[in-house]
Amino acid sequence: MVFSYYPGCTLKNKAQDLDRYARRSAEALGFTLEELSEWQCCGGAYSMAQDEIASKLAAVRSLNMAKEQGRDLVTLCSACHNVLKQANHDMAENEEFSFKANNYMKLPEPYHGETKVLHYLEVLRDVVGFDKLAEKVVNPLKGKKIAPYYGCLLLRPGKILQMDNPENPKIMEDFIRALGAEPVLYASRNECCGGYVTLEDKPLAQKKSAAVMGNAAEMGADLMITACPLCLYNLTKNTPEEGRLPVLYFTELLAEALGVKE
Repeated sequence: MVFSYYPGCTLKNKAQDLDRYARRSAEALGFTLEELSEWQCCGGAYSMAQDEIASKLAAVRSLNMAKEQGRDLVTLCSACHNVLKQANHDMAENEEFSFKANNYMKLPEPYHGETKVLHYLEVLRDVVGFDKLAEKVVNPLKGKKIAPYYGCLLLRPGKILQMDNPENPKIMEDFIRALGAEPVLYASRNECCGGYVTLEDKPLAQKKSAAVMGNAAEMGADLMITACPLCLYNLTKNTPEEGRLPVLYFTELLAEALGVKE
């Protein structure tokens, strides 16, 4: 099975492990991620301004490329997934936005949100299946207590992302169980880490990140996992060194369990 794949900018530099281990794990699980040939930066954040068209066109182009290939489009980065999913929703549901975007791009055939956008975790849950994933595990992560960190962008806005219940998600917990480890439930797993505010108000970002990590540690976590490069940065750089938990991309954990990690 082959999926079109949008890696995004960060996975080509600071978050190469998120990409590398996703590809290796995919092959071990029987599917392939075929990178789009001419993708551009998604913008990193989706503007809520309805009349803001230009900054969203790169996402629409990638969505249309996947449509032309006749495949679902898979993403990994929480921010990229959020932008692509929201752009796709607007192209399908917002007639004015869709008209303006198509008029600007002048595609051979108008794009109206036909591509199905999947996060890698959704592929594991809905295509591979967590039961089948568990059968493929060669290095069960028994004894590890792992805190999943969703952050903001993976789940919200819930009506558009539709990955899981934004207030009480379980996809990452079920993923952790499939690898043989124990998920740690903690209140801050879907709270903001400080995000982009770290550029303007570092003390606030430090406060938010410390609260998230402190909560996970209080509940007995040995380490944390995330799908968001910005979240990983904030959690590792904006929390006190004393008591800081290791933070990994979820694909690193997957590759370790499947025996394909270096």
